[in-house]
Amino acid sequence: MSAPQMIFVNLPVADVARSTAFYEAIGFTRDDRFSNEMASAMQLSDTITVMILHRDFFQTFTDKTIADSHAATEVLICISRDSREAVDAINERAAAAGGRADVRPVQDMGFMYGRTFEDPDGHMFEPMFMDMEAAMAAFPDGPAHEPA
Repeated sequence: MSAPQMIFVNLPVADVARSTAFYEAIGFTRDDRFSNEMASAMQLSDTITVMILHRDFFQTFTDKTIADSHAATEVLICISRDSREAVDAINERAAAAGGRADVRPVQDMGFMYGRTFEDPDGHMFEPMFMDMEAAMAAFPDGPAHEPA
């Protein structure tokens, strides 16, 4: 049997120490084995790690211009939570730790509930909770798709 696949989201940041403190405050754990003054490996789960990379270090991985995530959106990172309360809690912790909460209106579709926050560098996270039974009841034939 193969090991579960992992995802490593690499994010450029201006201040690794500040970003490390932010992610620890919202529930991530720093993996010291893969962290130093230029990078912090911040674990969300056994299979998901956010790599906080100083912008100068991040630039060594690409010839492209690094987006200013305060001015442009390069990615939306959706993370599942176990309940609506857990969505609210991480959003509130993000605001208290120097992020910006509710950068978009709260999404409440009954079966799915989500909010959006930005980290101090403007990267957008969308914590969400989905009641799968209610979602399947709402879309018994699957979600409707418009023809392309």
